[in-house]
Amino acid sequence: QVQLVESGGGLVQAGGSLRLSCAASGRTFSSHNMGWFRQAPGKEREFVAVISWSGSSTYYGDSVKGRFTISRDNAKNTVYLQMDVLKPEDTAVYYCAAAVGYVSTNSGDFRSWGQGTQVTVSS
Repeated sequence: QVQLVESGGGLVQAGGSLRLSCAASGRTFSSHNMGWFRQAPGKEREFVAVISWSGSSTYYGDSVKGRFTISRDNAKNTVYLQMDVLKPEDTAVYYCAAAVGYVSTNSGDFRSWGQGTQVTVSS
């Protein structure tokens, strides 16, 4: 397993940008697919984006496609989520997660989770 710590959340106006980072500890980061999920109050956890262990494959949730970009730097044990053209409906706690095996968008396939970082988008 890897330990994950998110950072970069905050308050931003609609139309603005934020970049989230997720730092991983452990020597097996580069063998894990990495995902971002989010959860708004009163709603279920939602898939945002995933990137394969090599970085060659990425997938996005429909609500963020074209606005968010996931990337990783295996030398730094870090995965990023660049969020542009933010909307109030993007307000949520954002979680970083790690998985092995096939690239999945299902939260149940991710076995390591960070503590989350709050993103608030004002209108």
